[in-house]
Amino acid sequence: MDSEKSWFGAAMGGSTRPPWPFLLLLFTVLSVSCLQIRTKTVFPSWVVSGAVGETGMSEEAPSCAGLFRAVPPRKVVMSIKDFGGVGDGVTSNTETFRRAIRYMQSFGNKGGAQLNVPRGIWVTGSFNLTSNFTLFLEEGAVILGSQDLEDWPIIEPLPSYGRGRERLGGRHISLIHGDALTNVVITGENGTIDGQGKMWWELWWNKTLEHTRGHLLELKNSHNILVSNLTFMNSPFWTIHPVYCSNVVFKDLTILAPLNAPNTDGIDPDSSTSICIEDCYIESGDDLVAVKSGWDQYGIAMARPSSNIIVRRVSGTTPTCSGVGIGSEMSGGISNVTVEDLHIRDSAAGVRIKTDEGRGGYVVNITINNIRMERVKMPIRFSRGSNDHPDDGWNPKAVPKIKGVFISNLVSLNSTKAPHLEGIEGAPYEGICMKNVTILGLAPTAKWQCEFVSGFTDAVFPVSCPQLQSNVSSSWCLDHLENLQIDSS
Repeated sequence: MDSEKSWFGAAMGGSTRPPWPFLLLLFTVLSVSCLQIRTKTVFPSWVVSGAVGETGMSEEAPSCAGLFRAVPPRKVVMSIKDFGGVGDGVTSNTETFRRAIRYMQSFGNKGGAQLNVPRGIWVTGSFNLTSNFTLFLEEGAVILGSQDLEDWPIIEPLPSYGRGRERLGGRHISLIHGDALTNVVITGENGTIDGQGKMWWELWWNKTLEHTRGHLLELKNSHNILVSNLTFMNSPFWTIHPVYCSNVVFKDLTILAPLNAPNTDGIDPDSSTSICIEDCYIESGDDLVAVKSGWDQYGIAMARPSSNIIVRRVSGTTPTCSGVGIGSEMSGGISNVTVEDLHIRDSAAGVRIKTDEGRGGYVVNITINNIRMERVKMPIRFSRGSNDHPDDGWNPKAVPKIKGVFISNLVSLNSTKAPHLEGIEGAPYEGICMKNVTILGLAPTAKWQCEFVSGFTDAVFPVSCPQLQSNVSSSWCLDHLENLQIDSS
């Protein structure tokens, strides 16, 4: 991968329109890379099977998985069958899971405990995890979300949102939930957690939803968590939602939802720090990854930012949204986000920053590098004006600050729309820096559309808008982008 980056930078630097032999070679390399990324995601290998002790990470590629501090093997290992669980796809195991984890909680300060879920289909409603605990899904194990709304109780809204994201008042709890956890591992032999979301999507489509839908997995106020080697599918709402968390690693996951399933984001770090999302394949009806930090006045008041987030070697598709999104709920602030080695296909947008009047907050120091796209309509988009607010208490004078967005080594094939970069009047987006960006497939008349933005571009095709050709920004932008090239080599 490192040699590929160096080759790419050398080939693209200083050229405005690459020659056709180069493009043919580039397309071949991209096709091979796509196959490699998909294969690596489908066959994860770094988590040890059975009782989870230490992580065995590959030395072939950089990894952020070290944000999770490895835990020793658990002292107590039991099966859900030991508590009377029945994996026949029909019997409810809601109370069984709850009883098992309550029992295992007693070993939290005695070496911890591990609950194994063997092959079978284990129907259950929501259950809460405990600290110093491992949930291990063996090969062929499926945790299947209950179709009974009573098995998804209503809980309080998040304080940084002030209400449920979709409806006023409370919200349905996630299928697997954790609050104030430490040293937790959720892993297995590529077992599956299936939310059976169709029932929830129909409530949304029919406008009969009374409370905000639940997630498949929500981790709240938690630290040192590893989620790996699993398939998550058919979430009612955002699939995985770490909120107010730190040092959480998501690695070697497959996340699937029908491409028309509403709001089924893949992984949404929210008001969290030191988050690693790595080697994942995602198909969803919304953003594959969306970084958030609270909603309007509630997020501003809580002031809990998202920072130090790494998204690496993620691939997938979403026909309506973006590969990686920042916002639009970003009122607590977002900073120091790194997105690299991203492969997006057949999607509405590649990378997107979403803000609005009333959001406040900031988006600062976002680095996006080594991105490949195929049949992505609009590769780069900064948007505003969603007119999406929790209630009438939002402040129209609370505008976001956007500064320092660095995009380099991006190639998009068969795109249909040039980038749209829309800042907010009175709060322009500053320091938008791009280098080695090539967007192919556009009509000759396609032009960048920019408003209330400033920055600098180098080796970008087609030529960017005048607002991104500022000599004032050039030195600052190029210094950062050159340092990025050195760090990646």
